Amino acid sequence: MSCSAGDSPLQSEHCNLVPETAWYQSPWATGALTLAIASYFVYHQIRHTIRVTRKTAAKTQETTPTTTSPRNIVPTTLPKEKCAASPDSPTSESPACCRGAASPTACQCPSSALKDPATREAILSTYYHEAPLKIFTGGQTGTAQKFSQLLKEQLASAGKIPAVIQDIAEYDTESFFTEKAVCVFLLATYNVENPTEWFLKWLEDAKYDFRLGNECLAHLRFAVFGLGDSAYGDEFGIAGRNTDRWLGSLGARRMYPLGEGDKNEDQLASFEAWTQGLLSTLLDPEAYTAPIEADARISDAEDEDENEEDTTPDNKDVLGGSDGEMVDLEDMGGVARRIQEAREQRRDDEASFAASQTSRVTKRPYRPIGEGAEARPVRAPRAMVSPMIHQNLTKQGYKVIGSHSGVKICRWTKAALRGRGFCYKHSFYGIQSHLCMETTPSLACANKCVFCWRHHTNPVGTEWRWQMDDPGFILEGALQNHYQMIKQLKGVPGVKADRFQEAFQVKHCALSLVGEPIMYPRINEFIRMLHEQNISSFLVTNAQFPDAIADLDPVTQLYVSVDASTKESLKKVDRPLFRDFWERFLDSLDALRAKGQRTVYRLTLVKDYNTEELANYVELIQRGRPEFIEIKGVTFCGFSGASNLSMQNVPYHNEVVHFVQKLVSLLGDEYGIACEHAHSCSILVAHTKFHREGRWHTWIDYAKFQQLVKSGASFNSLDFTAPTPDWAVFGNEHHGFDPSDTRFYRKKGGKSSG
Repeated sequence: MSCSAGDSPLQSEHCNLVPETAWYQSPWATGALTLAIASYFVYHQIRHTIRVTRKTAAKTQETTPTTTSPRNIVPTTLPKEKCAASPDSPTSESPACCRGAASPTACQCPSSALKDPATREAILSTYYHEAPLKIFTGGQTGTAQKFSQLLKEQLASAGKIPAVIQDIAEYDTESFFTEKAVCVFLLATYNVENPTEWFLKWLEDAKYDFRLGNECLAHLRFAVFGLGDSAYGDEFGIAGRNTDRWLGSLGARRMYPLGEGDKNEDQLASFEAWTQGLLSTLLDPEAYTAPIEADARISDAEDEDENEEDTTPDNKDVLGGSDGEMVDLEDMGGVARRIQEAREQRRDDEASFAASQTSRVTKRPYRPIGEGAEARPVRAPRAMVSPMIHQNLTKQGYKVIGSHSGVKICRWTKAALRGRGFCYKHSFYGIQSHLCMETTPSLACANKCVFCWRHHTNPVGTEWRWQMDDPGFILEGALQNHYQMIKQLKGVPGVKADRFQEAFQVKHCALSLVGEPIMYPRINEFIRMLHEQNISSFLVTNAQFPDAIADLDPVTQLYVSVDASTKESLKKVDRPLFRDFWERFLDSLDALRAKGQRTVYRLTLVKDYNTEELANYVELIQRGRPEFIEIKGVTFCGFSGASNLSMQNVPYHNEVVHFVQKLVSLLGDEYGIACEHAHSCSILVAHTKFHREGRWHTWIDYAKFQQLVKSGASFNSLDFTAPTPDWAVFGNEHHGFDPSDTRFYRKKGGKSSG
């Protein structure tokens, strides 16, 4: 009620009794609203704390095996598994999966464990005495039931593992929360009502039920084989894929990667191959207790958004927004977490760099000289990798081998295992990333490049002054560690069973991990050992050791990094340790020209550092006469005190294309643009002698190369070429992405084939 100056005294009295504020302006309403807002933020803070705690626990589990849970107890009587066939002397009687294996760890056949009764009995008594393995089937035509019977018979005859067959439609789904048996799912996909619908619906509801949490099935061990018809397109095998994905996101331990059988192909052959891998895993003690790879705990929502890192400038900062895009309130927790992680990473990098810059020079007393002087004691060579360097490299995912070597899984290996594409070497040269091992026999380098992706945490030097490991020891250690890292990826969502099995036979070795591999004095022995095991060799050198290049035995492909075109810019970009770095650089190009084998210049473009002076690049190319020129935009690896690079120094793919087009126009008719891999911001320029019969031949016939190198006869790069597929050629609509794989994008919008 409003009052005016003309109202009577009575009216004025009533006016004073009526409040001027509305109900929502009252103290109790304001308090309730405040409480609701506070509760909302507290709820999300608790959820964030729980997620961080779980991730920390998962990381801790990688180094500290849990011993409190009965399912994680490792039987002390389990003997070490041995391969049934020696890789050095395979026989016709050896199992197909062991024949030709590079090392015992590469053997994936179950027979190696089957021949050890003690191992089998220990596994059976530990994991199958309470409940037999359960094979869950779901289908209408009888194929799943038929395959389940075959699996049961295989388990009984080969591994003596007891198994029972259970129809998924008749099983009480709530029993999965207490299920102790190892569960194998053989599920068919239909576009009509079918027996698996109830189970899939229950699984989906459990995934999104916040009351259950994402560890509610952490006790469960499982494997999935999906059946379907590829004629249904994107719906092919969806029952198996969703089961595999949702079980993994609920914390269950994936015993073996998802397998799939297509009705339009040989379903039985696919199932038998998958079964062999499953049997090998079931008879491996580590499969039941090994820490679950952190990537295997990715939820389905995170899995769709994770995919391959996009290193082009389209990436935005840690806030996740772009161009003024607003951030939802619900996403603020994730934003704050990423900001904190970025700050911690930068602080660690700066601390590591500061430690590396600390002077170690101490004053020593003068030593007498001349007659009667005491002889200076000769110090034994020290290890290249100090405890601090070892800690830094291990933190970055390296497996250090001996005293000076290392190996690491490339992110493209993970992508290839999941069917999400290969690196640029596949587009340019036909290398499949899951068959490639990235290693180095020397972690030391003679440069401190501004774009070093290790932020200078590896050792440096101008000559070999460290202990020296045997090349056989290095190769064996590299293969064993590589296979062990591959083995840990079996639980990652989306890993394809066929590629997972193929990955245990390395066919290519990229000697470009970090450091300067050509510094290793016994590098030729190492390369010969690779070729003896039919592993191709791709060696990268920073062009500071011309004599070592001249003395190098033939490799599949020899790279020289050409990071700048003038003495001043090379010093600015590479920051070399040698005082005569420019002379060494030019001599290395001369040595490369004289090699008479497949040679490559690698140019890494850094805006504002080395993208000008095209005429000087032309002179360097004419001097070294490389057969190929790889031109790639620099990859930004985060802020560091070791370098002042930022995203502003990363060129866009169209800028790289523009640079290459101008360079090729200056080179004349001898070179042409052959291939591209837009996702890596990479272009391949090739000598026109590789363009014949109307198409490019940049790919490599690896079998022919191994035959030539073992023959001892002289040969050249044209003797082992192969045609380049159309999708890899520059200008094709696929931009270098293999259309047989599926590309995943970080941004909302999903995935695309090709």
